[in-house]
Amino acid sequence: SVTMNRIKEVLKQKGIKQTWLADKLGKSYNMVNGYVQNRQQPRLETLNKIATILEVDVRELIASNKDNT
Repeated sequence: SVTMNRIKEVLKQKGIKQTWLADKLGKSYNMVNGYVQNRQQPRLETLNKIATILEVDVRELIASNKDNT
């Protein structure tokens, strides 16, 4: 199963720009944009860092393929 992330949704929810996140992460905008567009997936340590920066549980950043019904 393909793992997708929900970084885009969380950024939108919080009104945070990708450039700001890239700056906080110390990564390039292109790298962060790749995560946001799900072209590439961040390593777990990066995902944890993003969760900390965005003040969310890391599980909120991972789209599960399971239906929550």
